[in-house]
Amino acid sequence: MADDFRLKSKHLLVAAIDFGTTYSSWAFSFRFDYDRDPTKVSAKQWQGHESTKGPTCVLIKPDGKTLHSFAFDAEAKYAELIEDDKHKEWYFFKRFKMMLWKQKLNRNVLLEDENGRKLLARTVFALAIKYLKEDLWAVSNDRIANAVLQNEIHWVLTVPAIWNNAAKQFMREAAEEAGIESDMLTIALEPEAASLFCRHLPVEKSGNQFSLASLRAGSQYLVLDAGGGTIDITVHEVTESGGVKELYKASGGAWGGTKVDSSFEEFLVCLTDKSVVKKFKQDHLDDYIELLRRFEVKKRDIEPDKDTKVVMSIPLAFFTTVKKQLHKDLTKAVKKSSYSNSVTLSGDKLKIDPAVAQSFFKESIESTIEHVKDVLQKRENSGVEAILMVGGFSESKMLNKAFKLTFPTLKMIVPDEAGLAVLKGAVLFGHEPKDIFERISKFTYGIAMDPCFDSSKHPESAKRAFINGVDICKSFFDKHVIAGQSLKVGEAQSEQTYVTRPNHRSTVLIEVFATESQSPVLVTDPGCRRVGQCNIPMAGTGAGRKVLVRMIFGGTEIDVECTEKATGKVSHITIDFLS
Repeated sequence: MADDFRLKSKHLLVAAIDFGTTYSSWAFSFRFDYDRDPTKVSAKQWQGHESTKGPTCVLIKPDGKTLHSFAFDAEAKYAELIEDDKHKEWYFFKRFKMMLWKQKLNRNVLLEDENGRKLLARTVFALAIKYLKEDLWAVSNDRIANAVLQNEIHWVLTVPAIWNNAAKQFMREAAEEAGIESDMLTIALEPEAASLFCRHLPVEKSGNQFSLASLRAGSQYLVLDAGGGTIDITVHEVTESGGVKELYKASGGAWGGTKVDSSFEEFLVCLTDKSVVKKFKQDHLDDYIELLRRFEVKKRDIEPDKDTKVVMSIPLAFFTTVKKQLHKDLTKAVKKSSYSNSVTLSGDKLKIDPAVAQSFFKESIESTIEHVKDVLQKRENSGVEAILMVGGFSESKMLNKAFKLTFPTLKMIVPDEAGLAVLKGAVLFGHEPKDIFERISKFTYGIAMDPCFDSSKHPESAKRAFINGVDICKSFFDKHVIAGQSLKVGEAQSEQTYVTRPNHRSTVLIEVFATESQSPVLVTDPGCRRVGQCNIPMAGTGAGRKVLVRMIFGGTEIDVECTEKATGKVSHITIDFLS
C-alpha cells in the first residue's frame, strides 16, 4: 500500500484523477514546475466542448470487457446506437460513483447500466480510470517529447472524505486493475486537496477580497466541498508551517448538484407523467442528455433575487413522447398540471417562473445548511471564522446567497474555478502529502479479542470457560483509536501486544471492528460492525508467541504494522475492508 506520508519527492510528475459523480478529469504537474509555482497545474481540456471536465459516462462493448469510449464520446456513440436500435447489447453507465456511498461493498458487487444489464462494478470503474490514466500519460509525454516513464509518475486518486474504508479500498483496487501500481498510488480526500490548493492561491487569484492564504496560524475554517453527488464538510486549522490539520471529522450527505437535477426531473414528471419521462429517457437518451445539459447551463444562472423567467428549449422528441403516452399535446398537459399558473409553453420554449426554478434547489440547500449549522454548534468548532466553498456546485448563486444570509458573520471564500480546486489540490497533495498534519478519527476502531475474564471491566454475559478452567471474555472490543481522537499523520496512535493461542498456525487472523461509540465493550454491542480483517504472518506456531500490533491511522488509509517479538520481523499489513 502506498501511504501518503511516505511519498518521496523523486517522481518527475504527479498526476491526479478526480473521478466525480457527474464529471471527471485529470491534472498533472512536473516537479520542477511545482518547485517554482505550486499552482501551475495542467488540466485536461476536452476538445470541442470547451470544458476541463467531462461527464462520468462509460460505454463498454457487448463483450463486457472492452471500453469503447468515455465522457462526451460515450454519450454521443450511445445515442447513435439507440437511433439504430443496437444499444441493447452494449453497456452504458453514467453517474455511477454514488453506488459506493453507504452501500455494503465487496469485490463482486454488480453495477446496473441504463438498460438494466449488470457488470462487475470494479470492471466499470477500472475501465474509466484506465482511460483517464492513458489519456493523461499521452498528453504529459507530448509536453516533453516522450521523456516520461511510467515509474516516474506518482498517481493520486480523489475520494470524498465521508466515504468509508471499504469504498477507498474499492477505488484503490480498481486503479490497480487499471494498471496503476499500488505503491505508486495515493488516495486523497477531496476537501483536504481543495484546502491545500486554496492555501497556495494569492489574493488576486482567489476570486475574493479575502483569501485562504491570508489566514494566520491557528485560524479555523470550514471546508464545504459541494460536488455533483455528495457534499463533504470538514473543519480545518492552519498550522504554524502553513499546512493543514483536521479539527472535526468529515461528515455530509448526498445533497450535491444531482439532487437539483433530480428535482428538475420530478418537475417534468409533474408537468406530464412518470411514464413520459421514463419513455423519453429510454427511447431518446441523446435528447434527454441534451436537455440536462441545457438545464446545467440554466442552473448556474438561477439566482435567488432574479424575477425573470427561466426559459428552456424542449427537444421535439419530448413533445412527441407526451403525445404518444398521454394522447394530448404538451401545452394541454402543462395547463392541467399543478404548475398551470407558473409555467407556460411558447413554441418549443418552456417558460418557468423564478420561484419554481429556485425551488429545485430547496432540498439540497436546506439539508446542507442544517448540517453546517449542526457542525458549527459543536464546541470544538467555535473558533471557525470562514467557510471555504469548493466543488462545482459551490459556484451556484443559489447556494452562495443562502450561505451568506445564514452565516453573515463568517467570511465566505469561493475561489475562481472552484470546481477544479479538488483536482488541482490533489496534484499538490501528491507532491507534498506532509502538508496535511492531523486528521480526526470518525470511528472507534478496535480488534476482537478473547482476554482472561476480568469482572471489573467485562460483562458477565460474555464470560466463557476456556482451557484449564481459565475464564475468558468472549468478543471483547480491544480499542486502538477512539472516535473524535486527533491522529497525527505518519505516527502510530496505538500499539497492543497479542499472544497466540495453542491452536495457532503460521498466521494470526485479526478482525477489525468499528463503531461511532467511544466506549464499546464487546464487538457485539449495538452499532459495532466488522469492517475488515488482516492476516499477520508468524515465523513459528503454537501458543505464547507475541506480536506487537501498531495501527497507523493518520493517513487517508489505515496501515497495520506488526512486529513478531521473537524474531523482530516487521510486516506492514493491509486491512481487507472488502472481505
